[in-house]
Parts: sequence; structure tokens; C-alpha cells
Amino acid sequence: MLNQFKKYVSSQNLFTRKDKILLTVSGGIDSVVMCELFHQAGLDFGIAHCNFQLRGDEAFADETFVKTLAEKYNAPFHVKQFNTMETVAEMGVSVQMAARRLRYDWFESLVISEHYQYYASAHHQNDEIETFFINLLRGTGIAGLHGILPKQNHLIRPLLFTTRNKIEKFAKENKLIYREDSSNNSDKYLRNAIRHKIIPEFKHLTSDFEKIMFENINKIKDTEVVFNEMLEIKRKEIVEIHKSSVQLSIVRLKMLYPLRIYLFHFLLPYNFNIEAIDKLIATLDDISGKQFFSSTHRLLKDREHIIITEISKTALKYEVFNINENDNQISIPIALDLRITTESEMIKINPDKNHAYLDFDKLKFPLQLRKWKQGDYFYPFGMKGKKKISDFFTDQKLSIIEKENTWLLCSGEDIVWVVGWRIDERFKLTNKSIRGYLIEM
Repeated sequence: MLNQFKKYVSSQNLFTRKDKILLTVSGGIDSVVMCELFHQAGLDFGIAHCNFQLRGDEAFADETFVKTLAEKYNAPFHVKQFNTMETVAEMGVSVQMAARRLRYDWFESLVISEHYQYYASAHHQNDEIETFFINLLRGTGIAGLHGILPKQNHLIRPLLFTTRNKIEKFAKENKLIYREDSSNNSDKYLRNAIRHKIIPEFKHLTSDFEKIMFENINKIKDTEVVFNEMLEIKRKEIVEIHKSSVQLSIVRLKMLYPLRIYLFHFLLPYNFNIEAIDKLIATLDDISGKQFFSSTHRLLKDREHIIITEISKTALKYEVFNINENDNQISIPIALDLRITTESEMIKINPDKNHAYLDFDKLKFPLQLRKWKQGDYFYPFGMKGKKKISDFFTDQKLSIIEKENTWLLCSGEDIVWVVGWRIDERFKLTNKSIRGYLIEM
């Protein structure tokens, strides 16, 4: 088994002999065997143990055992006692989820503070099978079916080459002492129920169940590599990342098959579930304006694009921001440079829409920045009559998201600049202007 361990570490490029590895040790058979393999291989390692204080005296007995184990190997020992139930109450998550977050956050911090290159968990091939079924029951894409990855950033899993039976055999041959976790016998946890009830039924159907499952998982891993390569090609063709939004071309989306799976992966980073995706697909040929929400983002079906924005981006919709006469620059809600000029200063007007040139003496301070509302109107530069802001937006073919992200600069009740688009004719600079007011985005 030691030779298999060395070959696996090398073939997966998990770490080098010069690296210092933090072993995460519960005291159970898997993590104890991992310690022994690292010891027999002559590797540099430390040991970390989490006491979640969930099993009374048993949890503190585990802590004492792992401390003794570290002394046996003359390895640095790190331990932390967590108030897990307090975290459960604060975060509103399950005990298992709270414990997971606590331990991984701590392991990551130890890697940095104690100068380890990686931290290792003792997951093995049977854990891969159990994880496969857990993800299958919870609903997942291809990423959830590829099992447990051998390496993810600082986390490595050097026992994925072996099985639970081989670990037990190695422990017996090497006369290793380990702790039994009583919670492993409880079927109230999904993993234990799968381990004790579901998998044995499959083994009754075929004695090669584990071997077949390992092969299936490896095929899925390879398939995922091919799938992701194609997904990235299509993503670059369809998904555009803008400063305040993400946009997907509807025309190009309709050319994809099967569209549902492409959209699932395109929208996965924005937390949209498959139900929202199905509803979105059903509206692709409808008129624009349909909206969908995830926990973090809003999705809008516009004329030609699907537009995604963070929900927080719309939080300023009803706020008003003042600009005082002596302000030279503002950064909230948008960045603007402001300057007053005199009649003696030659002004060369920049026709770019991100510049506004106004008659200072016609302005009433403080100016105000706000979003548009129904009934707003102004006198667009170059025109004689007034125009509703909503009609101006339509003329400019602004999407709903662009409308919501556009600010109006106001002097009293008058709109003097649709920011980034057009100033008001009444406030333009003329040859009679004494002082100018220059604004640049």
C-alpha cells in the first residue's frame, strides 16, 4: 500500500517531498492510516484536529488521542475547540454544514499562518461512491457526479487511490490503534444511510459494484473535461461581461442544443436553479420585460439579450445625492469630475456623451443626482420641444437595465443632464454665458 500511495501522490502531482503537509486527523481509522503512510514515506507533516464539542466526553477523548498520535510521530499538533451549536444558531444552517465551514476555514488559516503548502483529508474511494449518491439525490450537474477531486487549491486527498477494505487491512497489518466515532453508526445522517442501506443493496446485485462505480466516476471525470472545453468555447461566443451586468445573446442561445444544459451552466455562477431556467426558456420568444430572481441576482429578458445584474446594483434606485457648488469630484453614486470656468477661459467642447457643458449661472445648487420616474421630461439638446425621459430612452433603444442604471442631474425641478446621454437645451453654454460648468464622467 505504501508504494501505491507514493505512486498516486506522484501521478496526481499532489505535492513534492520538499512540501510541508498539514494532515487533518479525526482519530478514526482513515486519518490514522494517512498519518502512518506519511510517516513511512518519510514526509514532513503536522497534525490538525477539530473538537466540535458535539459528543461530550467522547469528543475530548478524541482530542487527547490525536494529541498522543502527534507526539508518537513527533509532528506539530494544532487543535481547536469550536462552539458548533452557537455557529448553527448564528448562521441558520445544519450542524454538518456549520462544522464543515468551521473546519475548512480553520485549515485554510493554518496553511497560511503555519507555512504549510497543503492540507490533506483522508477521503478514499468509498467516500467517492457515497458522495456520488449524495449529489445524485440532491440534484446536480456533471460536476457533482465526478466524485471527489484529488486536489483543490490547498486541499489534497492522498488516499483516493484505495478502498475502505484496504485501509482496514493496512491498519491491522501495522497494528494501528484508532478511535471509533459513535455518530458513524447513526442513519439520521444521509451519508451514513447511503453507506449502511443503499450501497449494500447494490453489492447484493453485483459483487463488482465498487469496481464498476470507480470506473464510472473516472469516466465522468474525463467526460467533464471534454464538456467544459466545449462549454467555454460557447460561453465566449454568447456571454458578454460588462461593468455592471452580464449579457447573453438570445439569438445565439437559440442555436444551442440542448439549450437547457448550456443555460444551466451559464447561469450557475448566478445561483439560478433549473426551475427558473425552464421558465426562462419558455419566454425566449415572448416580448421583453420578463424578470427572474435568484438569491443574489436578477435576470431580465430584454429584446436581444438576457441581462443579469446583482440585486445590490439596484439598491440605489430611490436615493437622491446632492452635489454642492464647491465640489470638485464625487464618487457616489457615480464618479464625476466637476469644474467651474470663466468667460476668459477658452472652452473646447468635447462632443463625447460622457462630458456635459452647462451654463453655471442657470444652475441652482445643490444639484441633485437621482434615477428617473414616470412623468419626467426635459428639453433635449438640439431640439426645440420637450420630451419625456421614457420616450427619450426608447429612442436611444436603452434596455430596461440601462434605463435603471442611468442617472439624471437635476437643478431644482429641472433635469439638466441625462447623465452619459444628453444635456438639456435650456442649460447649454452660449456666447452669452459668463461662467461654464464642466462635468466629466
